[in-house]
Amino acid sequence: MADYIKLDEVFGENVFNDAAMQQRLPKKIYTKLREVIESGGELDTETADVIAHEMKEWAMEKGATHYTHWFQPLTGFTAEKHDSFLSTPLESGKALMSFSGKELIKGEPDASSFPSGGLRATFEARGYTAWDCTSPAFVRQDAAGATLCIPTAFCSYNGEALDEKTPLLRSMQALNIQAKRLLGLFGREVKKVTAYVGAEQEYFVVNAEKFKKRKDLIYCGRTLFGAMPPKGQDLNDHYFGTIRQRIAGFMKDVNYELWRMGVPAKTQHNENAPAQHELAPIYTKANVAVDHNQLVMQTLKRVASAHGFKCILHEKPFAGVNGSGKHNNWSLTTDDGVNLLDPGKTPHDNIQFLLILSCVVKAVDRHAGLLRESAANPGNDLRLGADEAPPAIISIFLGEQLEDVVEQLISTGTATRSKKGGVLYTGVNSLPELYKDATDRNRTSPFAFTGNKFEFRMVGSQDSIAAANIVLNTIIAEAFCEACDELETAESFDTALHEVIRRNFSEHSRVIFNGNGYAKAWKEEAARRGLPNLPTMVSAIPELTKPESVEMFERFGVFTRNELVSRAAVKYDVFAKTRSIEAKTMINMARKQIIPAVIRYTKTLAEDINQLKAAGFDEVSVQTTLLHQINRYLTESFNALVSLEEKDQAAADIEDVEKLAAYYINTVVPAMDALRRPVDQLEMLVDKAAWPMPSYGDLMFEV
Repeated sequence: MADYIKLDEVFGENVFNDAAMQQRLPKKIYTKLREVIESGGELDTETADVIAHEMKEWAMEKGATHYTHWFQPLTGFTAEKHDSFLSTPLESGKALMSFSGKELIKGEPDASSFPSGGLRATFEARGYTAWDCTSPAFVRQDAAGATLCIPTAFCSYNGEALDEKTPLLRSMQALNIQAKRLLGLFGREVKKVTAYVGAEQEYFVVNAEKFKKRKDLIYCGRTLFGAMPPKGQDLNDHYFGTIRQRIAGFMKDVNYELWRMGVPAKTQHNENAPAQHELAPIYTKANVAVDHNQLVMQTLKRVASAHGFKCILHEKPFAGVNGSGKHNNWSLTTDDGVNLLDPGKTPHDNIQFLLILSCVVKAVDRHAGLLRESAANPGNDLRLGADEAPPAIISIFLGEQLEDVVEQLISTGTATRSKKGGVLYTGVNSLPELYKDATDRNRTSPFAFTGNKFEFRMVGSQDSIAAANIVLNTIIAEAFCEACDELETAESFDTALHEVIRRNFSEHSRVIFNGNGYAKAWKEEAARRGLPNLPTMVSAIPELTKPESVEMFERFGVFTRNELVSRAAVKYDVFAKTRSIEAKTMINMARKQIIPAVIRYTKTLAEDINQLKAAGFDEVSVQTTLLHQINRYLTESFNALVSLEEKDQAAADIEDVEKLAAYYINTVVPAMDALRRPVDQLEMLVDKAAWPMPSYGDLMFEV
C-alpha cells in the first residue's frame, strides 16, 4: 500500500457501484437495473446477461479470476464458493472467459451442511443463493488474488430463509410499506423509506505470537483463565489516548482496504480497556450496512495478521476489563433525503415526528424481550449488565427535552414547549461560545435517542447486526401499521392523531428511563415497572417463538413460524456447543498445561527447601508456606477439573437442544467457574517463568 492515500480517488474503486454501472452499462440496461433496485421486480435474461458480462469485464480489469456468491448463513459469518471465469477452452487451447446472467442471479451451494434448525434434513442438499442487487458487488483482494464478490440471499429448495439477508430484506420491505402509509397521512408522497444503519465496531488487538500460546484464545476467542495484572483500565488513560504507532499503521491499512471496497470507515480511536479499539462507519442502507460490517470484521482480522497482530472480536476476551460491543445506530430516511427521526428545533410542534416517536416507544416496550433476544449470543452473556455495557433490561433514553414533551402529552394531551440547549459556559475567556444540545447523552442506556437516530447498544461485537435490524424494522412496521389502521378511518384525523400519540406514550412510558442503567436500583425499579429482565441467551431465546412474535413476523412476511422455530433451535445448539468447546478447552489446558506446570514448580520448590535445610538453613518458612498455598490451590484445581470433566461428559446423554443449553448454563458453567478460581490464584503464586502461557499483562500491554 502506498504511504500517501488520495481518499477521493481510492474510495469505492473496487465496487461495482452506481458510477461504475453508469459508465459501463448501456443506458437502457442501466435504467432497467435501477428500476429493479429502487422498486423491485425481476431482470429479464437479456438484461442480466449484459450486466454479468460488464461486471466480469470490470472485475477482470481489477485482476479477478474468480467470482463468488457471498452470503450470510446462520453461522453468524459469511460463506462463499469460488468459481473461475474460465469456460470451455477453445480447440486452439486458448482460455475462454464467461459469466452469464444466470450465474450472476442464482447460485447453488450445498444447503445441508449449514445450520438450519431442522428446516432441512441432512440428505436435502439443494439451496439457492439469489443476487441482492441493492447491495453492490465488489472485488476483494487478498492472498487468493482478486475475487468478484456478489452479495446474495440464501434460501432452501422450498423457499425458507437459511440466512440473515433474506429476512432483513423482507423486514425492510415491510417497514417501507408501513412508513409510506404513515407519511401519506400527512400528505407526504415518497417513493421509498429506508432504514439506515451505522454499526460502531469494538475490538481488541494483541500480539500474534502470544495469542498462539493461548489455547483458549485459539479455540474460543476468549481467555478462560487469567489473573488481572496490577493495572487494568483503572486510570482510563487508554480511552481516546494517543494511538500507538504500530496500531496506527494497522488502522491505516484497515481503512485503505475498507475504502477501496466502498466501506465508509469514518472514526477510529482507543477504547476503554487496554488493547481495545473502535472503528465506526458513516451510515448507509441497512442491508448494505450489514454487508459492510461483515467486511469490517473480516478486514480487521486479515490486516491484523499481516501486521503481526491478532484481532479479537469476542464480547469478553478478558475478565476484569471492558468487553466489546457493536452500537447499532438506526434511523429512517426517505428517498428524497429526509430523516424521519429528526425532531427539528421545536419537537413539540413536529406532530409527524411525535407520532413516529410514540410508535417507536410502543414497539420497543411491547417487544422488549424480542429486541433483547436479537442481541443474544454466548459471548454477550459475559458482557451485558457489567459496568461497561447496557443491562439486559431494555429501556429507552429520550433525554430531557423529549422526556419533557412526552410528560406534557401524557398529563395534558398537548405539548406547548420544548427545552432549549443554551450556551455552554467554560469559564475561559479565550474559548468560543459553544451552543450545547438540549439534552445530555446516556451511555448506560441500551436503546438511546441521540439527536436524530436511535442507538441500540446491546449488539455483541462478533455478531451480525442483521438480527437486531430485522427486529427493529418489523416491530416498528407493526406499530406504524396499527397507527395507520386507526387514523385512516378516523372521523376527525387531528383528534385521532393526538389521541394515538397520547395513548402510545401513556401506555408504554414505563420503558422510558433516563437514569443510570448500571445502578443496582434500576433492576429493582425495572421489576416494579414490569419490564422483562432476560440476563442470559438461554432465557431470551423463547422470545422468538412466543405467539405474539410469530403472529407479527408472519403478518408482515418476515419469518414463518417454521423459520422462527428453526432459528430458536439453532441458537440453543450454538449456545450448548460454544460452552462445550469452552469446557473441553479448559479441561485440555488444565490437564495438559497448567497442572503439570504447577506440579513441576512444586517439585522445584520442595527440592529448594530440602537443599536449604541440608545446607543448614533452619528458617525456610516462606518457601514452606508458599508450597503449602500452592499445593492447596493445586488440589482444589484438580478436584474442580475432575468435576468439570464429569459434568461435561454427562451432557452427551442429553439430546434435546433446549434442555442441553439449559444444562450447560446451570451445571457446566458453574463448574467452569469453579475451576478458574483456583487456577487464577495459582498464577499469582507460581514463578512467571514456570507459568505455561502469556498472562493478561503480556497480552494487553505488550502489543
